[in-house]
Amino acid sequence: MTALDGQVARGQGTRGQVAREGRAIGEAALAWVSAHRGEFALGDDALAEHGDVNRTWKPLGELAQVCVSVRQHTEPADPLHETASDLLAFAWRQTGQGGLFLELQRLEPFATYPLEIYAAFASAGLRHTGFERATATVARTRSWQVTEQLPNRRLGVLNSERRGGLAQHDEVPRALRRTWLGGLPEPWTFERDAGYTVTHVIFHLTNWGLTPQAVPPQVTHYLRHWLPAWLDTCLDDGRWDLSCELLAVAGSLPDPPDHAMLRDAWTALARAQDASGAVPEVGSGREGHPPADDFTGCYHSTLMAVFAAALTADRPRPSAGAGTVTGKVPAHEHVARPGHGGQGVSR
Repeated sequence: MTALDGQVARGQGTRGQVAREGRAIGEAALAWVSAHRGEFALGDDALAEHGDVNRTWKPLGELAQVCVSVRQHTEPADPLHETASDLLAFAWRQTGQGGLFLELQRLEPFATYPLEIYAAFASAGLRHTGFERATATVARTRSWQVTEQLPNRRLGVLNSERRGGLAQHDEVPRALRRTWLGGLPEPWTFERDAGYTVTHVIFHLTNWGLTPQAVPPQVTHYLRHWLPAWLDTCLDDGRWDLSCELLAVAGSLPDPPDHAMLRDAWTALARAQDASGAVPEVGSGREGHPPADDFTGCYHSTLMAVFAAALTADRPRPSAGAGTVTGKVPAHEHVARPGHGGQGVSR
């Protein structure tokens, strides 16, 4: 065996280890999500005028998106695919087969969060023609087109318009240039809020990891250089939620960062994961208060662990769709209301 052959073999071994460790974490995390599905259910306050959207629609929308992503990156015979399909069907039933989206649109016609949540279902073939028709009417107004939004949020709305069958009201490259990441900022200015904008810019650009080629070369080069340092910092600080999102970014790039770095990151995350499968947003995992007892404090980070694991274990296949879910399936930012200029349903 030549020195080059040895390097290739070691690289393949490291990639396999990363995939296996990520898979184990993702399986445990998805099992926790499935066991706690009832806490994602919409309550009577889902349509209340002053209801807290961040405790109703936001968790359900994030559940739907992660389940769609798991289905897109696993084979139908995979138990993870079956569990994700079951949870996606559960989430769709919570929306009244899409009927509640139409009610939301009537109550808050210029809010974008209903469309952003709906877009995840639509990408899996779960659609409601009445909602799409009503939203298309609103999206043609000048108000919808000119409402001011944070740059990363605009990218999310543009991707949701595309997924929901609407014409995009702005150009993606222009929207990207206005984001923190699009400006290729000094890497030492990275902090928590910037981290969440970085992750979601990549999620929206790549359609949640499905089209890594949509990331411009200069952004890919920038992230390959600096993402490892940012991830290492977040892991050292016990910021597991943001760490999971950064791991998902690594899995969304055309050419992932160093596999040895990813191996160490997943090993650290495994130590933080609770025996129940829950992953805390911040702080200690297995020490102290069990995260499984705190749904609000761990549901998002646990979902992000599932998402990152799915991307890590399976490089995106452009031809792979979520499929249509009909009948019985085999199987941090805050929402802005009213209006649609705030931070949205994504974190």
